[in-house]
Amino acid sequence: MTGYFIVFEGGDGAGKTTQSTKLATWLAERGHTVTTTFEPGDSTLGKALRPLLLHSEMALNDRAEALLYAADKAQHVADVVRPALTAGHIVICDRYVDSTIAYQGAGRTLDIAEITRLGWWSVGGLKPDLTVLMDVPEAQGLARIADPDRIESAGADFHRRVRQHFLALAAAEPQRYLVVNGRAPKDEVAAQMQQRVAALIAPPA
Repeated sequence: MTGYFIVFEGGDGAGKTTQSTKLATWLAERGHTVTTTFEPGDSTLGKALRPLLLHSEMALNDRAEALLYAADKAQHVADVVRPALTAGHIVICDRYVDSTIAYQGAGRTLDIAEITRLGWWSVGGLKPDLTVLMDVPEAQGLARIADPDRIESAGADFHRRVRQHFLALAAAEPQRYLVVNGRAPKDEVAAQMQQRVAALIAPPA
C-alpha cells in the first residue's frame, strides 16, 4: 500500500469531525487525493449495523456490542480503507480500533487485552500512520451534544473511563499519536495537525 492512513479519535463532542474535515480540505488543496471515512457505518454492512449500535433501544449485551463493532471494522477496512490506501490515497478516518478498545474495553469494563486482540484482528493488523487524539474533559464534550445517541448516553463514569484510556493509549505509543487540546481555538488545533502531517507525508507527485 502506498497511501497514508490518519485516524481521529477522542471522546464524544471532542471535535473530531470538524478537524478531520479541515485537515482533508488542507491536504486536497495541496494536491493530495484524500478519502474521508468513518466508523461505524461507512460500508454496506456498516450501514445496517450503525442504527443497531447507536440508535436502537435493543438491550445489547456488552460482548455482543464489541463483536458488532468488530464486524463493522472488518468490512470497512476491506471495502473502503485498504482499497483507498492501495490506490495511493490519504485516508482520513473518524474513529478506528482505539475507539473499540477505549469504549468497549475500558468503558464497558470488558477485558482490555481481549478487546485489543479482537480489534486489531478484525482489521488484519492495519495500523494508522498517525492517530490524532482530540482530548476534552468528558463533561465538556458531552455538553456540546444536543441529541445524545445510545453510546453518548452511557453515563459520566463510562465516559471518564473512555477518556482516561485514550490518554493511556497515546502515552504508550507517542510515535503514532498526536494529542491535541480540543478546547483550543480551531485554527490553532488545525495548525498543530498540519505541522505534524506535513512532516509525515511526502508532497504529491
